[in-house]
Amino acid sequence: MTSKPQPPLMKKHSQTDLISRLKSRKILGVGGEDDDGEVHRSKISQMLGNEMKFAMREPVGLRVWILISAVGFTVMALMALVFPNQLYEVVFEEELSTTSVSIRLYGGALLSLALIMWNGLYTAEKVIIQWTLLSEACYFAVQFLVTSVTLMEIGILPNMAVLLLLSRLLFLAVTIAYYYHLGRKPKKI
Repeated sequence: MTSKPQPPLMKKHSQTDLISRLKSRKILGVGGEDDDGEVHRSKISQMLGNEMKFAMREPVGLRVWILISAVGFTVMALMALVFPNQLYEVVFEEELSTTSVSIRLYGGALLSLALIMWNGLYTAEKVIIQWTLLSEACYFAVQFLVTSVTLMEIGILPNMAVLLLLSRLLFLAVTIAYYYHLGRKPKKI
């Protein structure tokens, strides 16, 4: 018996067949936009999430603001730890009559916040940056309230204390603006 020669098999190259690739991606659920407007290139990035999209939409000046905050918190913390009496005298224009332990504890708390700021500077995670900004905003709000109450109790209003209060309000406004900007959903086009 003679067998008929089989015709050569037609091999389909799905890699080059655009319609086949699009159908496969649609079945897998990748390639299209999700609810946030993000296009996932693979099922893995869809499941794990992709924080690289945040790096492209970072607010202008955010990293500079976090750097300024980190340096400011570090300098103030070191001044409070090393020179507590002088720091008190500069702000309230009177000599510290009690022990300087409370000012040093304040310096330790500031140093802890400074470490959070330095961490926020080097991260790409949106959530960590938001928590960093929220911590900073809470600090500025609490410091404004505590300084205001202290000045009312003392009954004096030194120029440096007024400058401190105004700067805290400005820093609070900038920090809240960045926090608000990061929390917004991107506009869909």
